[in-house]
Amino acid sequence: MIALVRYIQQRQPVATSGTRGRLGQNGPVAVGTATAARGDIAVKIPALGTVTPLATVTVRTQISGVMQRIFFTEGQLVKQGDTLAQIDPRPYEAALQQMQGNLKRDQALLADARLDLKRYEGLVKEDSIAEQQLDTQRALVDQYIGTIQADEGQLKTAEVNLIYTKITAPATGVVGLRQVDQGNYVTPGDTNGIVLLNQLQPITVIFAIPEDNVSAIAKRLNAGATLTVEAFDRTNLVKIADGKLLSLDNSIDITTGTVKLRAQFDNADRALFPNQFVNVQLLVDILHDQVIMPNSAVRRGAPNGVTTDFVYLVNAADRTVSVHPVTLGVVDGERVAVAQGLAAGDIVVTEGADRLRDGAEISLPNAAPSAAGKPARQPGAAPAHRKRPDGQKPNQPPDRPPQ
Repeated sequence: MIALVRYIQQRQPVATSGTRGRLGQNGPVAVGTATAARGDIAVKIPALGTVTPLATVTVRTQISGVMQRIFFTEGQLVKQGDTLAQIDPRPYEAALQQMQGNLKRDQALLADARLDLKRYEGLVKEDSIAEQQLDTQRALVDQYIGTIQADEGQLKTAEVNLIYTKITAPATGVVGLRQVDQGNYVTPGDTNGIVLLNQLQPITVIFAIPEDNVSAIAKRLNAGATLTVEAFDRTNLVKIADGKLLSLDNSIDITTGTVKLRAQFDNADRALFPNQFVNVQLLVDILHDQVIMPNSAVRRGAPNGVTTDFVYLVNAADRTVSVHPVTLGVVDGERVAVAQGLAAGDIVVTEGADRLRDGAEISLPNAAPSAAGKPARQPGAAPAHRKRPDGQKPNQPPDRPPQ
């Protein structure tokens, strides 16, 4: 039994001073790196926007009548002036004919009154009639003139009403679901109207930005610059459309400290839909000749007792890293500009930084192994080629338990 216990103990692996990472506790740590370089970086303002049509019109009838026919198809793209529906025109054709008859009758009366007026003027000169009769005739002529003007107004009203029996598209856009069916009696007071029309090409997005950015944007607009706006989906990963800033609101919302802006998009493929929520990136400016590195290289902590942004700077000579404080500038997606603390050509750690400390050894990807990357031999340990007195290799159990 004692021999068996000694044999099991011999089979246990010998504890060595190994490390974190693949090569042991004190060995190098595999990391990913990137090289800082000079380039251009965009100054963008992110925001959440709502897609809003340039024109939203509830198409209504302007007269009362029976809906005789509907010409549009739900979801159809219509042009301004296209006929959408037809109201029974017969009552309005009759009214127009009546107004035309009234006008002709009163025009005849006016002509007769003017002839009498001309005769009365001659008789007054001959002193055949009293002057009062002449004045009465003049008043009658003026009365008929006023009646004709009223008739002409009623005639125009009848003509307009007849035109209104054809309901046309007030703008170019896409019609929605119809709100009334053929055969119904419609009036101008109907709440839902006939159909809702939205102008989708072009279309706009309204979004709000913090008031701190208003001055920079207003300065660029006043200088005549065209500011680019990008619209992304809810995940902020897929770009939907490119547009331009159209206008800036004239006041700041004091409850939120933001100001609204409107951007316009061509929307040729109709990818933007009314009331859709989108992520917006407003391009304010482009900074040139900046030191740029990946945003993943930035660490936040207090390596020297003061909370600051820092990176792990790679020393390629001995493959170690050092903590290097940096001052960050503009962030553009996965890239960030470094205002101070880094120069073009510096190599920084982008992956595996959680396992690093100041002065730690690293293993660079696709690099040949170095002396610093080999595990250190512990003092007093036998070389790998040296055999033990029992003839076995190091860390290898004997062929049989010792007696």
